[in-house]
Amino acid sequence: MHGEKRKKKTNAYANAYANAYANAYAYGAAGLTVLLFLLAVPLSAEETAITDGSNTAQAGLSSSPYIRPLRGQYSAVPAELKTSYNFFTSSRSLLLFYDDDNELYQRYLKQYTSKGGKEWLEAVMKRAEPYIPFIREEIEKRGLPPELLCLPVIESGYSAKARSRSGAVGLWQFMKNSISPFDMKVNEWVDERRDFWKSTDGALRKLEENYNYFGDWALALAAYNAGLGAVSRTVKQTGIGDYWELSRQKKLKTETIHYVPKLLAVSHILLNPRQYGINPVWPGDYQWVRIPVGRAASLSLLASEAGMDQALLFMANQELETGVTPIDKNYFLKVPAKDADSITAVLARKDIDLVKYYSHTIRSGDTLLALALHYGVSVDQIESMNPGIRPRYLRIGQRIIIPAFKEVEPYRHTIAAEERAFGGNHLVKKGESLWSIALAYDVNPELLAEANGMGMDSILREGRNLKVPQ
Repeated sequence: MHGEKRKKKTNAYANAYANAYANAYAYGAAGLTVLLFLLAVPLSAEETAITDGSNTAQAGLSSSPYIRPLRGQYSAVPAELKTSYNFFTSSRSLLLFYDDDNELYQRYLKQYTSKGGKEWLEAVMKRAEPYIPFIREEIEKRGLPPELLCLPVIESGYSAKARSRSGAVGLWQFMKNSISPFDMKVNEWVDERRDFWKSTDGALRKLEENYNYFGDWALALAAYNAGLGAVSRTVKQTGIGDYWELSRQKKLKTETIHYVPKLLAVSHILLNPRQYGINPVWPGDYQWVRIPVGRAASLSLLASEAGMDQALLFMANQELETGVTPIDKNYFLKVPAKDADSITAVLARKDIDLVKYYSHTIRSGDTLLALALHYGVSVDQIESMNPGIRPRYLRIGQRIIIPAFKEVEPYRHTIAAEERAFGGNHLVKKGESLWSIALAYDVNPELLAEANGMGMDSILREGRNLKVPQ
């Protein structure tokens, strides 16, 4: 019974995906970017016809009553897909190999097709429009499952600004301690976990690595959620190499048990939007390119000089903490391809300032920390704008420039500003870090560290008294 049900479903998806691909191709590049949203009507009787037993062997599908979906056996993709839907066959859709009777899958299908769930999905996919073409192309290029396009839906609601309770950030929800292998940085200028280009590359590489380790996409996804180490230890300890069996025996954490069924439910709904009363999303033809900057530039001034949409430029570069590019030759700005030439021309001009500055003349008693606190910047940002400056040896009469990230009155030294600003005390509790304390007092963590004679990598011990803003 189960084998026949799966036979029927596999061939149904084969025909449906082939039709979807043909429709998408007819719409050109814009249509291809929304390939996941094209299956808008229920399958016909002809499309769902059960084939003879020979197809079961061709598809590599077991007749066992226990269905083990998302296996790594992709030679099973039906032959008709290989000629009609190259993107699908190279990406090896997960939806051909899952059990749609799974209780959690059905629960999430019901949850996301409720009135509120459908409204939320529509809003999320509207937000995703600028990112979909790029992410879909990266998935296709690597031959990965197309459902990964839906992973940011359940990770972040396709919001680059999303931050979880545990501190994960961005579309793909990276923790700070996991980004070093993926060429992402977090400093006073940027948090590249919010960079849609870099984070997409990092996430897909991470998923590929997980799959190469397990040879199984369900376990690869579980490891993306819970960590490769945690899932691999569970597999070794139990001797069970099947996500669904591990879930059935509750050997994985609850969130991870829910993770794959939730992704599959959301993917199925977005593959069949009209079936569930959802308006399909048709993203515009967003084509992104990266260009080197090499200088500090305000996005608002840059957009104005280049005559491009300021909101779009900000949306594409949400990793910038202040809307100003760092002075870093390795930083690349993401811009629409049609605006690349005009942006490049503006950046090449030396006769215009692309950042607003405050000018300050050093007086007796001034410190970079006090100036940083007053102007709402970090000491490092002042130093980067003033090459050769020595914070411990400021010269009276020396003129420095400070980036104007907010409007403030000129700095006037009375009592030491840093002493006034950090006039409070905080007793460090178990589990606290400079980051969490900085968030609690709404202060830059680097400034908090410097005010207490610490580095960002210093060990913070329970019971220590820290100077904090009053």
